Amino acid sequence: MATPIYEFAQLPHVAKQASAGPRPDAKRRVRAPGEAPCVGVIYNPRSHGNQGADFDCGMSPHVHISQPGDRSQLPDALSEFAARGIDLLVINGGDGTVRDVLTCGASIFGADWPAIAVLPKGKTNALTVDLGVPGDWTLQHAIDAFDKGGRIHRRPIAVTPQGDAPDSHVMGFIMGAGAFTTATKSGQSAHRLGAFNSMAVGVTTAWGVLQWFFATRNNPWRRGSRMTLRLGAQQAEMEHSGHGDPAWRQLLFASTLETMPAKIKPFGPLRKGLKLVVLDQVSRRSTLLIPSVLRGKAPARLRERGIHQITTPQLILEIDDQFILDGEAFPAGQYRIAQGPELEFVTP
Repeated sequence: MATPIYEFAQLPHVAKQASAGPRPDAKRRVRAPGEAPCVGVIYNPRSHGNQGADFDCGMSPHVHISQPGDRSQLPDALSEFAARGIDLLVINGGDGTVRDVLTCGASIFGADWPAIAVLPKGKTNALTVDLGVPGDWTLQHAIDAFDKGGRIHRRPIAVTPQGDAPDSHVMGFIMGAGAFTTATKSGQSAHRLGAFNSMAVGVTTAWGVLQWFFATRNNPWRRGSRMTLRLGAQQAEMEHSGHGDPAWRQLLFASTLETMPAKIKPFGPLRKGLKLVVLDQVSRRSTLLIPSVLRGKAPARLRERGIHQITTPQLILEIDDQFILDGEAFPAGQYRIAQGPELEFVTP
């Protein structure tokens, strides 16, 4: 949470029994009629919305709060929650905190995660936009919604390196490479200027389109990254339109979310599962189509123009540059990209 994840070898290993259920030392509790849910809270004081804010730690004996100083402390905190048999896991932080909690919790909860609520305290909070969680949602709101609110199911993206540390993976909801990596760095500049959440996404997207139209192919916004994409169980190499160098893609953007910040619709009519939008090194003329694509429109012959919108159960990504998962950079290499476990999120 405080230090970047750059090396998969440093991540918690996914236990082999994880897919079969929770840790064997996890307690099974049955709520009595009218009993308050047992709640575990991961509170990230470094999240943008939590800076300088105090947190009420004494609201209920059923609420257990942990403030891990860094990622290395997350497994112990989550193991304690699992041993208590929590009914609700509340993540108080942004998308990066969600990524860290899901990654570290994979070997602890396995296929038996508690319900999850997310308080939007980060800089972008794309997950809570998809879940319809308001910006002023509090811990008490989340606890009340456990019995009285709604539920939405989502499966995160699971990224597993091929070769080194094959038992480690990270899980998040928004992944990108090529110009997306450049955009993420530009987005940090937008944050410093005071633009957050959907505003930051909108500002960065608009700046990217301008760069695509006016910059040369040597500009990182248009050059992208050298990458190979092999789709599905058969690992069929993804087609290329022929625009630009076929060994390079200008942009890769992937998500399992169904509603994106700033109301953009990069995947067109595709909504379910693991969705990709991939741009070859498109011409300036094709760049003029990008605003329509982001509004969910589908101009004719998009693939022939170098703009690909697809769904796939999994893919192999081989990339010579960094990629981004929920705002953080990961090293070049070869990775399997698939969907993680189905998680149940509590909503208002």
